[in-house]
Amino acid sequence: MVKRVHQPREDAEFDFILGMSDVPVLAYFIGTWPKALDPCRAMDLVVGGIAEEYAGRLTAVRADITRCPAVTGRYGVTGAPSYVLLKEGEAVAHGEGPMTTAEVRELLDGHL
Repeated sequence: MVKRVHQPREDAEFDFILGMSDVPVLAYFIGTWPKALDPCRAMDLVVGGIAEEYAGRLTAVRADITRCPAVTGRYGVTGAPSYVLLKEGEAVAHGEGPMTTAEVRELLDGHL
């Protein structure tokens, strides 16, 4: 199976992935503290499915808030899970909290 969701270990790696993508990037931000773990893990399945469904039209990136603090601040992320759709590095859509697949599609559609 092809890896569909990139997982940068630091801000520089996130920026590298963003710079190399020739399609919009769905960045979803996760937290590793106890209250965030379950909702973020649930979103792994949703975003993984979205990455498969939108293959070739979207790059998905799973960023840990504590490992990518500069990126988190740059896009105004204040909680986890959070989602930012980026086109050419600019945020064009935001979402926060657990979302269904249909809600993530709604966030994306119209921008892709």
